[in-house]
Amino acid sequence: MPRLSIHSRIKYTMNTTLKLLLASFVFTLLSACSPGNESAEPPHEVDPPAPKSGTEAPPAPAPAPVASAHTPTTAPASEPASDDKKVEKLAMNPKHPNVPADAAQAVFAGGCFWCTEAVFEELEGVYEVVSGYAGGSAETANYKTVCTGLTGHAESIKIYYDPKRISYEKLLEVHFATHDPTSLNHQGADYGTQYRSAIFYANDEEKEAAAKMIEHLNASGKYDKPIVTTLEPLKGFYEAEIYHQNFVCNNPYQGYVRAVAIPKVEKVREKFPELLKKESPLDKK
Repeated sequence: MPRLSIHSRIKYTMNTTLKLLLASFVFTLLSACSPGNESAEPPHEVDPPAPKSGTEAPPAPAPAPVASAHTPTTAPASEPASDDKKVEKLAMNPKHPNVPADAAQAVFAGGCFWCTEAVFEELEGVYEVVSGYAGGSAETANYKTVCTGLTGHAESIKIYYDPKRISYEKLLEVHFATHDPTSLNHQGADYGTQYRSAIFYANDEEKEAAAKMIEHLNASGKYDKPIVTTLEPLKGFYEAEIYHQNFVCNNPYQGYVRAVAIPKVEKVREKFPELLKKESPLDKK
């Protein structure tokens, strides 16, 4: 081999070094792209950034109500009219502007509150009926929890009425005539203590009136079984979620409404025609 000049040796060394570097780079690149080197664990999801100081994180969405025979599958067709629009008529009760501040109140339970609410809305002298919960604590007064049947609550209604036009005794008579007071902890397909028949009395007069009504009905032989309606002191009434209010009026073609609630409305119309309003709330829709 001929002896290279210094210049040639330097050039040869540089070329060799460049070739080695290039080969090393190509090998590294191919190794990185090889499927066998992919990580089996997917990348971790990055947590959303914490809220800035001085701000609050948005609240978590409310859990959907537990399904029952009368759980709404859709929201009402339209939101109830804002109370602000009703203030011009009777601005007497801050929470329920259509209700005079001195209106009498009654709290009953008899199965699904959609049904009982619709029944009593038909009566002349009744200002408003509100669906809610009675018999348990404020902490458990929500539909999902009440549906467990473990809260002590019953699906109830509060009736705001004018005692000069319809008496408490007459309300009791309608209540016993439009549900089955001999069914223990259920009405129709709705089972659980939350569907019990109950009268929540606010004073001794209401308790005595309800007891007399039960005694009279048991003695009349109208029912094959004894009445199991409970008489319970009213310790609190908690209004139900907004989508439960006026449910029959807002959803007249919903399946449960057509099968269960509307027949109860028809029953009160048939049995108590002299007590009805000139125009049914259902006819206003």
